[in-house]
Amino acid sequence: MPSNPNRRIAIVDDDDALRDALAWLFSTRNHDVQPFPNAEALLADYTPDRFSCLLLDVRMPGMSGLELFQKLREYPYLPPVVFLTGHGDVPMAVGALKDGATDFIEKPFNDNDIVDLVERSIAADALKRTQWQAKNAVEARLESLTPREREVMKLILTGRLNKQIADDLSISMKTVEVHRARILEKMHVKTAMELAALLRDANITV
Repeated sequence: MPSNPNRRIAIVDDDDALRDALAWLFSTRNHDVQPFPNAEALLADYTPDRFSCLLLDVRMPGMSGLELFQKLREYPYLPPVVFLTGHGDVPMAVGALKDGATDFIEKPFNDNDIVDLVERSIAADALKRTQWQAKNAVEARLESLTPREREVMKLILTGRLNKQIADDLSISMKTVEVHRARILEKMHVKTAMELAALLRDANITV
């Protein structure tokens, strides 16, 4: 069965046997799995949209799973993070939950239990991820606007008419009309109301 790019999992654990076993387990459940022997290997080529879920061992040589988690929190998006813990690591994992981790599972764990946990985590993350991706798309469109177009757009969003905007900026009405048309085209909307709704839904203030 082919892997699904929307079900991509990173497994970060210094235990070769456990890492390989988890990689095999999730690959048999139609997940695209990428194992890493340590935190540094993951961070060397990491982007927040690359994985649907991260499985992190709490205790590893060098950077620990908890330290890696704090690094991951610095990125603009945090995918679901599930910690693999030993009995003595549970209090630390609970603390990580307060900082935004999704869950933890204690070793030794049942295969079905860890698969179910990851599946739930990915499903719960779906809406949040979709909203983040939509916001990124809108921000990319905003980046395509010139400084003058952004200036005109702000006035459009306050409800100013073309003639008023022309007076405000000491430019011709024809120039305002050209800017308005380009703004709507670049933002992929047809009206000022659609533009306002797009920015509101993406939770973007300009």
